[in-house]
Parts: sequence; C-alpha cells; structure tokens
Amino acid sequence: MGIDHSKDECGSDRLPGLVDRGTSANGMQVGGDHYKGGEIQPWDFIVSQGMDFLTGNCVKYLSRYRKKGGRQDLLKAKHYLEKLIEVTPE
Repeated sequence: MGIDHSKDECGSDRLPGLVDRGTSANGMQVGGDHYKGGEIQPWDFIVSQGMDFLTGNCVKYLSRYRKKGGRQDLLKAKHYLEKLIEVTPE
C-alpha cells in the first residue's frame, strides 16, 4: 500500500484521488531529482487545476528553477507566458 497524498495533516482533501503507489509516475522521476521533496509534484498541481499546455509549462519551469535550470528556466517560463498572452483574447 502506498502513501495517500490526497489528505493533508488534518485529514482534509488535498487532491481527491491522488495516491502515490510507489510504482506510479510520481515515484519514477527520470533525469534528476529537481521535482522531488515538495508537497506536491508540479504535474499533479497542473492536472488538478485543469491547466492547458502553455500555463502548465509556466508552472513547471517556475517550480523547478531554483533546483535545476536557474535563470534559463525563468526565461523558459517567460517564453511560455509570452505565448500564452499572445494567444489569449483580450
């Protein structure tokens, strides 16, 4: 049985249906550990909020820049944000 991450310390729903079974994608990060150790994996947050590709990539790069890509990840997030602004109607 895996760790149930769908409840916080007080037993309240955090992300309904999210369970890390150890063999899930959350337990098998490929290429580094820059997403490990946080309260929630960025992709779980992105999915739970129903974000589109461009918004999700902004979140991804902003959440990892301190542990992985530094300024380059901030520039990537900015690039995705610029595209999102470009395609979003006023």
